[in-house]
Amino acid sequence: MRFMLSFVMMMAAMMLSGPAMAWGGYAHRLTASLALAEMTPQARAEVRKILAGAAAVEVPECALTTLEDASVWPDCVRALGPRFAFSAPWHYQNINICRAFDINTKCENGNCVTAQIPVQLDILSDARRGPKARAEALAFFVHFMGDMHQPLHVGEKDDLGGNRVMADYGAKAMPRMNLHRIWDSDLAERALTTPPAVSPVSAVRKVAAPLTGDVATMVSGWAQESFEISRTLAYPLLGGDAASCTTEAARGTRYKVDEAYVAQTSAAVRGQVERAGTRIAALLNAAFAR
Repeated sequence: MRFMLSFVMMMAAMMLSGPAMAWGGYAHRLTASLALAEMTPQARAEVRKILAGAAAVEVPECALTTLEDASVWPDCVRALGPRFAFSAPWHYQNINICRAFDINTKCENGNCVTAQIPVQLDILSDARRGPKARAEALAFFVHFMGDMHQPLHVGEKDDLGGNRVMADYGAKAMPRMNLHRIWDSDLAERALTTPPAVSPVSAVRKVAAPLTGDVATMVSGWAQESFEISRTLAYPLLGGDAASCTTEAARGTRYKVDEAYVAQTSAAVRGQVERAGTRIAALLNAAFAR
């Protein structure tokens, strides 16, 4: 019994001390399910073909059998050690909300989420590529599309996407809880599951995502939407120094995500997940059109 208690405490400590990565698994998997609901039969068939070659990736610790698996695979492999360390900066792009939106900032050598989405889409849609490259690219593409729609993966205040903004979620107060983690997990899951819960049935064709222009241009516009949610909701609703662009949030200050904050941000969370799913489908449908 003492051993089991120690083990549980150790695992909890590991979970709390690790970096916040992206929308939690629930939101990512839901995004993939939404995408599948809007994909053409041709696109679904091509995705199944790509996933059938996923064994070539040789990462048995991280499942890559379904599109839902693919949506969380990049976070899974990121935790395995140095093999996939190169992909760490691809999950975000830290654009300061107190300055004008600039898609070219904080993306040296294409190492950011908005630059990698077109790159990975090109790889996965190229039938001349090997099964390993295409399977990895599919997972990166689906995951990064979800990441980019998480507002704190784009808009921030030089605080690592809210990771340095300590905050409590209602009565849930943990020493390492922060604004980014709350948007990833507690806030996302509550917003998405509160009736009427977001589902492939409820969301299908609800959010239009016309393909107008090249992929990089569309991605820039979608990233700016996330940036605006950070600028107008994620930080201002905390109040105090967090809401100000003239005063830095005081280090050590703890903010509170209360019921009013949840009520005012839930629609944005739901909309971002729905848009991500619709846009993944639109891009894959176009890539595999015959």
